[in-house]
Amino acid sequence: MAIEDKLKELGITLPEAPKPLGSYVPCIQAGNLLFLSGMLPLKEGKLIKTGHVTEKSGESVSIEEAQECARQCVINALAVANAYLEIDKIKRCVKLNGYVASSQDFTEQPKVLNAASDLLFEVFGESGRHARAAVGVSVLPLNSPIEIDFIFEVAS
Repeated sequence: MAIEDKLKELGITLPEAPKPLGSYVPCIQAGNLLFLSGMLPLKEGKLIKTGHVTEKSGESVSIEEAQECARQCVINALAVANAYLEIDKIKRCVKLNGYVASSQDFTEQPKVLNAASDLLFEVFGESGRHARAAVGVSVLPLNSPIEIDFIFEVAS
């Protein structure tokens, strides 16, 4: 099934690709690899959540909200890839690095990133399985709770 058709089936409409927030490009291709800059959970130009991820009730960003942010990062990454080339030229997701702004005692970064990994599997099937790093950090740009960068393999 074509990626565009799979996205429609999942009820996902790709937004306009987010614009860079600094002095960099959103993606660059080297050979058959497409490297994407860090994606924030922006929707209509605004972060969908801000703050640190914690397991404590009522404080900042919950695991579930962070997982929603992770999914939005994937959607934004696909929008960037689609703006660069036809999205159906993506052969597979090779790797993602996820950074979670979290409280000092929070250790569930992999659980947050699972939402991104699961969405990539839903969209690409087995070609969505990838290598990954899940890292806790003290702060991210714009007080975002999550940032993810991606490497995709593309058809020549």
